[in-house]
Amino acid sequence: SIAWKHLAHTSTATMRATLAFVVATAASASAFKATVGAARQAIRVQRQSLSSLQMGVREDIEKDISTLVKEKGCGPILVRLSWHDAGVYSTGKLTGGCPNAVMRFTDGGEGTFGANAGLPDVAVGLLEPISEKYVANGDISNADLWTLAANVAIKEMGGPEIPTRFGRTDAKTSAESVESQVGRLPDGDKGIDHLREIFHPKGFNDKDIVALSGAHTVGKCHIDRSGFEGAWTEEPLKFDNTYFKEMLSKKYESETTSAGNPQNRNAETGTIMLISDLALLEDDAFKTHVEKYASDQDAYFADFTSAWVKLQENGVADLRNEL
Repeated sequence: SIAWKHLAHTSTATMRATLAFVVATAASASAFKATVGAARQAIRVQRQSLSSLQMGVREDIEKDISTLVKEKGCGPILVRLSWHDAGVYSTGKLTGGCPNAVMRFTDGGEGTFGANAGLPDVAVGLLEPISEKYVANGDISNADLWTLAANVAIKEMGGPEIPTRFGRTDAKTSAESVESQVGRLPDGDKGIDHLREIFHPKGFNDKDIVALSGAHTVGKCHIDRSGFEGAWTEEPLKFDNTYFKEMLSKKYESETTSAGNPQNRNAETGTIMLISDLALLEDDAFKTHVEKYASDQDAYFADFTSAWVKLQENGVADLRNEL
């Protein structure tokens, strides 16, 4: 063929040069591949090291939160802090809102809402040493810290393990607050229609409303904060399904607090239920879940976890599993 004829007339020196070029090129390609492989391995090792470092920091933060909850018995107010930080989100007549730790500011906005009484001073104050230790150097944002603190507290009080994702951004001023608590946070002296008006625009259904209401199994009302007074259960630092059990088994008599707010109290134990609590028994769409959770704590924990994570992540995007 023409190719072979051409090759036959090619000088020996030229062929040797061509062969040398081919060999050198192959060697360079091999070296390049080796270099790329080494670089990729270095990146993998670096990522693994960073992941291990982040995991170590997260474990340190969780330890400090756990110690705080044990020493101060403050689990319930940390849960409330996260709930009110995230709970302003809405997509109904009112829009916007997200967990951004804006209650750190008390010159206006959410830090001054009546529904948040006790949170900017007591709850944020309790977390301040942890915030100074980890937020100041960039390990975590305040908004993520509040989220994680609530989830650690729930677990510490006997509740389910809540998965926490990170990436919330802190508000820089009180101006990043929503306009009002009205229409965004539930009122304890209102019933079924009000609960649906508040929660449905947040993406929750009736089952979610009942599951989230179950967080009242811990904590108590303070007359100087909410105008209500008393604990919902006999063990307000234990996160379980007692809220639902007692709602079904106890008798409650209506009363008016010294602040003029209506509520219901069990005469024998002194525990209370708000109008918004007992409203869960007035509609079969709610009551069926109350009965289910009272008899099956695992089912309650599963549904609470699902609804709670949705609450904590409403209004934020691009969350990640690691710090």
